[in-house]
Amino acid sequence: MIVTWEDKYTQDVIALWNKEAVKDAYKELDDESFRHIFTDNAYWDELNTFVLLDQTHVVGFACGCTGDDLPIGDKAGYITCIVLADGYQTEANYADLLQALEGRFQERGKKQGDVLFFNPMMLPWYIPNTPKHEHNNAPGVPVDSKLYAYLLGAGYVERAKECAMYLNLDNFVMPEESVAKERKAAVEGYTVALFDAEKHQGVHDMLQGFDNPLWQKEIGAATANGVPVVIAAHHGKVVGFAGPVIKQANGRGYFAGIGVHPDHEGHGLGSILFYKLCEAFQAIGTPYMSLYTGSTNPAIRIYEKAGFTTVKQFSVMRREF
Repeated sequence: MIVTWEDKYTQDVIALWNKEAVKDAYKELDDESFRHIFTDNAYWDELNTFVLLDQTHVVGFACGCTGDDLPIGDKAGYITCIVLADGYQTEANYADLLQALEGRFQERGKKQGDVLFFNPMMLPWYIPNTPKHEHNNAPGVPVDSKLYAYLLGAGYVERAKECAMYLNLDNFVMPEESVAKERKAAVEGYTVALFDAEKHQGVHDMLQGFDNPLWQKEIGAATANGVPVVIAAHHGKVVGFAGPVIKQANGRGYFAGIGVHPDHEGHGLGSILFYKLCEAFQAIGTPYMSLYTGSTNPAIRIYEKAGFTTVKQFSVMRREF
């Protein structure tokens, strides 16, 4: 029997998660983290959260969310998770929980179901073969999971594969090739360093060159509030960025992204920015970095030259109703 959410199921769902979801490398939950990810989230919807019961025993949990203000949220519902207990991971049970989620999406006027990076209910996971180094969000369905195989069979189309990449910063050294690029760029009037409001200007204009409101908000706020950001400048005018440079409580080097204004591409600034970002994290004692990139993104070469390795893959998926 499938029922919609009631708080009385919290402890049983946490126990289910800590037995089954962790098999796909998701981080364990406790009361605080469950509230943070799910029930205290601005997009939490009890009617879009389902529990599968065997008699009174919780054997399944599914959660999704919607929001017209989310990216493609005007037409898409986001699938956050579907977790089933061992012995209940049948096609029929997956189908029933998925149908419940999709039914709620359609009640809210959505035309498709998506599993993607923009989901505001962020699920942290552990990086394999590390001392529980973690990434703060999963951008899709783990490709080695049973849910991935089920969604493919249920008509969900794989739109991209995201490679999760990891670097232990202890032994990072900027590649000599990029050292040479930096010297050449300097001759052309470019510098790459931490943003300094007394030396650099034009952050707003640089950010307007990207179709990315998240960068505009986060990088704009960081440079305004003194949070370190690595920037590329041409005679003092900011033309690219990497950052912000934030060491998270779990030790991970957090950053929002890297960008070079289209008018200043072709000078090797992207790779220089990234490697300088790695150095900036080293300087503040950050143990590791992790990031996502598409499996066909040429930038993967930059990350690999820095020493990053692909440790897990996630699938971005969609089905139109």
